[in-house]
Amino acid sequence: MEKVVVAYSGGLDTSYCVKYLQHELNLEVHSVLVNTGGFSEEELKVVEAKAYNMGVASHTNKNILDIYYEKAIKFMVYGNVLKNNTYPLSVSAERVFQAIEVVEYAKKIDAKYIAHGSTGAGNDQVRFDMIFQTLAPEIEIITPIRDLKLSRQEEIHYLQKHGVDYPWSKAKYSINKGIWGTSIGGVETLTSHQALPEEAYPSQLEKTTPTDVKLHFKNGELIGLNDEFDSPVNTILKLEAIASKYAIGRDIHVGDTIVGIKGRVGFEAAAATVIIKAHHLLEKHVLSKWQQNLKENMGSTYGMLLHDGQYFEPAMRDLEAFLVNSQKTVTGTVFVTLKPYHFTLNGIESKHDLMKSKFGEYGETNKAWTADDAKGFIKILGTPNKIYHSVNSEL
Repeated sequence: MEKVVVAYSGGLDTSYCVKYLQHELNLEVHSVLVNTGGFSEEELKVVEAKAYNMGVASHTNKNILDIYYEKAIKFMVYGNVLKNNTYPLSVSAERVFQAIEVVEYAKKIDAKYIAHGSTGAGNDQVRFDMIFQTLAPEIEIITPIRDLKLSRQEEIHYLQKHGVDYPWSKAKYSINKGIWGTSIGGVETLTSHQALPEEAYPSQLEKTTPTDVKLHFKNGELIGLNDEFDSPVNTILKLEAIASKYAIGRDIHVGDTIVGIKGRVGFEAAAATVIIKAHHLLEKHVLSKWQQNLKENMGSTYGMLLHDGQYFEPAMRDLEAFLVNSQKTVTGTVFVTLKPYHFTLNGIESKHDLMKSKFGEYGETNKAWTADDAKGFIKILGTPNKIYHSVNSEL
């Protein structure tokens, strides 16, 4: 039997793929779950048991949290990436690195095929296929859900027919969880006006008393929380455990999909939202005016390319080099207050704080120029406006 590797999550779509590949295509199925922070050790064991119960020849769990951080999250923080000023690419960016791991595993076991459970109307099909085609053009891609245009109920009936009867119908919402946030899709997100109900969000409000936290950054990376220093990955997880209890970081993202249609998805990303906003505040204090101006454009472009699965576009490496260089002075502590459903950025401390200059205090005193200097500066600064309006006085 020829081998096929399935990008497996244990959900309905990938479970259908396993049975379809076995019974309709007579392939030896090997499942791979690539964990980007969405599964606990206990959950990984449950998914593995489910995979073997489905009849896979082998199942592999791969933890790539550190890789994902080093190759994506770090740069999303540097760039303050919020797609459409809203979405921290909670799940979008994960797919690229999950695809890389799946294709590398397929090469390792000499599989002839790779399969995934994406539909034909979403972004993930593009991200998976492009990575597979780039890294292993010789491996054929199989996508049963996309090719057969299956409904959820048709998948359930097929699985029941083959002896698999998990309670799929109870899952009202499509949940994709990772270290950088959780996406939530449901009937409401298919409309343009309905909000997701409270129960749709995995993290419920548990704390109402405000909590002050300190976020410690070094060269743009989050290296500590409340004077306890650890790896960025562990610090993100610690902050998520605290901030998620306040139901922080909820929103609905509306954007242009890779395939050209408009898309709407809910998400919760407590740690990601707090970190990006805190990092941005620190940058406002320590970066120059033109560094911030350039970074705004560069970060947006980086986020769009990553969202669209263009990780291997050479410009991505150029953007990463720029973003790394921009973080030389982004070191300091940001003070944040966590509250129900939101948070407050209180301020920063940094030896690179440009507000500490000896030239003056905004709106108060000027120490580096005289009143006559100010008048002359303003007069010259306004010259282009005076010229335009004198020439075009009739407009």
